[in-house]
Amino acid sequence: MEDVKAIRNGAKKASDIEEKDRDYYLERRYPAFGNLVPRDVASRAAKERCDAGFGVNETGLAVFLDFKTAIERLGEDVIRARYGNLFQMYEKITDVDPYKEPMMIYPAVHYTMGGLWVDYNLMTTVPGLYAIGEANFSDHGANRLGASALMQGLADGYFVLPYTIGDYLSKKIQAPKVATDTPAFDAAEKAVREKIDKLLAIKGKHTVDEFHKKLGNVMWEDVGMARSKESLERAIAQIAQLRKEFWKDVYVPGENGEFNQEIEKALRLVDFLELGELMARDALNRNESCGGHFRVEYQTPEGETLRDDEKYAYVAVWEYKGADTAPEMHKEELHFEVAHPAQRNYKD
Repeated sequence: MEDVKAIRNGAKKASDIEEKDRDYYLERRYPAFGNLVPRDVASRAAKERCDAGFGVNETGLAVFLDFKTAIERLGEDVIRARYGNLFQMYEKITDVDPYKEPMMIYPAVHYTMGGLWVDYNLMTTVPGLYAIGEANFSDHGANRLGASALMQGLADGYFVLPYTIGDYLSKKIQAPKVATDTPAFDAAEKAVREKIDKLLAIKGKHTVDEFHKKLGNVMWEDVGMARSKESLERAIAQIAQLRKEFWKDVYVPGENGEFNQEIEKALRLVDFLELGELMARDALNRNESCGGHFRVEYQTPEGETLRDDEKYAYVAVWEYKGADTAPEMHKEELHFEVAHPAQRNYKD
């Protein structure tokens, strides 16, 4: 802790810390895998160190990533060839040379995992509606890594959609123009217009961005990498309160009928409020830890995920019942015939 405080106030640099005083916490906790543990495990471990007070920057939200031994083993030229652009960006932002000093890192919100069902043409259960990249379950399911997610987006966009959508549209070329003079279209258009008019009429004191940041903080602190029954219940209550405040006190500038990104942001935040509450409810319902879903009440004595495949081997969807009504869960049981779920272990 003395070294942490010295680094925070500028009395020491990371490179000044002697080897015997360094805590290689991933190697300590996961001797068999070390830095090669999956991203969710590494992220939770980094946050745990910071939550325990050992964060190494002014905010207390950073740990060190040291390339020293990699440079000694492979040489700076190899590391520069592999990570040069990343290192250059880091130096421009921090004015610290990562070839000489450890980099400060901290877990960040990545993205919401996809899951829409699609066929081999990437079409959903709605004819003509396609879901590509991370929005569908497709090739990678929920096993999202940076490279595989990029690969799926590229593969879907370059190699699948040009043929599958074209084939679908080729059968529609003689179809008449979609009619807009229907009761269903009128009702949908009326609902959107009323929502936009309502947002513009509130004339509150707080911007959309302010509410967005508050929601993000709730999600990060209470529905993030480590959840608990108490934190999830707190999040659901906080989101409900935030929704009330939003519809009472948001300020959306500009007018309707013009290019207005604030309206777009407000409409998206309305969706985010619903999605955030849904994620919290779903996590609260799943009394186990599995993959990226880590409930602190359900962990092994070593602090690893404790799964319960007898009760929770299913896929769940939630039916929307209204903003002030709890959604209804529907589930489909999963059956594993070839690859069977197993407890993860990165210690030996």
